Amino acid sequence: MSLAIKLQMVFDKLFKSDKWNIGYINQSPESLINSQKLNDKINWLQEDSVDYAADPFIVHINGNYHIFYEELNFLKGKGEIMVTNGLSFKDKKKVKIIMNRSIHFSYPYLFSEKDKLYCIPETSAIKQVLLYQIDTDNLQKFKKVRTILDGDDFVDSSIIQYNDKYWLFTSVSGKPGALYIYYSNTLLGTFKAHSLNPIAVENHASRSAGRLFIVDQKLYMPSQNPGKCYGGSIMINEITHINETEFQYRTVFELLPQHPYNIGLHTINFAKGLLVVDGKRNKFSVFTPLKKIVRKIRSHV
Repeated sequence: MSLAIKLQMVFDKLFKSDKWNIGYINQSPESLINSQKLNDKINWLQEDSVDYAADPFIVHINGNYHIFYEELNFLKGKGEIMVTNGLSFKDKKKVKIIMNRSIHFSYPYLFSEKDKLYCIPETSAIKQVLLYQIDTDNLQKFKKVRTILDGDDFVDSSIIQYNDKYWLFTSVSGKPGALYIYYSNTLLGTFKAHSLNPIAVENHASRSAGRLFIVDQKLYMPSQNPGKCYGGSIMINEITHINETEFQYRTVFELLPQHPYNIGLHTINFAKGLLVVDGKRNKFSVFTPLKKIVRKIRSHV
C-alpha cells in the first residue's frame, strides 16, 4: 500500500463521518416482490442539520404521511425518536418516551392492531423490548403497554401477526449470524422462545431492516447486509416455513443503495403506496474528530 493511500485512509478516518438521510418512492410491497428492485429513483428529503436521520417507519393517518425515525447528533451522543408531519424535516417533533434515565433510542418499529397504532423502539441499553401505544391524535405521545422481553441487548426487534400467532424477530448486539424468534397467541400474551433459539442464519439475515410484510400469503423479512460495511444493503428474505419448532428461509434478492447516498441502505418500510428508505454517504467536516470524541464520552454516561 502506497504512502498516499495510507495518508488518505488516515484523513478519511479523522475528518469524514457517516451522514444518513431518508427518502421515498411510490412503490407497494407487491411491486417490490414482483420486480425485485426499487422501481424508481429515490426522492431524498432535504438534509437536516443532524448527523443521522435513519431507521424510518412511515404511517398514513387522516390523509397525511408521518415518518417516525431515529435522529442522532454526535454532540448529544444518544439517539432520539422523532416524527414528521409530512414528507420533510421542516415540521418534526420529538417523541415523548418516559424513562428513569436517558438512553439511546432507535428503530421505532411501527405496526397496527385493531385500529390501534403501536411502536417497539429499540431500547437495548436497558436490555428490554418494550411495547408502546401511540396516540393517533398526538403522535408525540407514547404510552407504555408492556415489557415483551427482558434480560439481553435486543436490537431491531420486529413483530408481525402471521398464521394465527404473533412472531417477534430480534437480534442480540454483538452476536452476528444469530436470529432470535419469539411467539405468542396474542399481543398481550407471554412470548415464548422458539425452540431453535439462537437460530443460526447467514450474517445478512440476522438483523432486521424494517417491517415484516406479507405478499400473496408469503411472509417476507427485510434484513441488513453488513458484507461491505455496516448498513451496506438490504436483503429481502422469504420465510418459507415457520412454527414453534421449525424455521426455514431463503434470500430472494438484494436492494442496493442509490446515489448520492451510495454507501449504505439499511431500512425499508411501506404505507399506503409509499416506500420509505434511508441512505448513507460520507461527509467531511473539520469538527468530526471532536464530535466523535464527545459522542463516545456521552454515549457511556
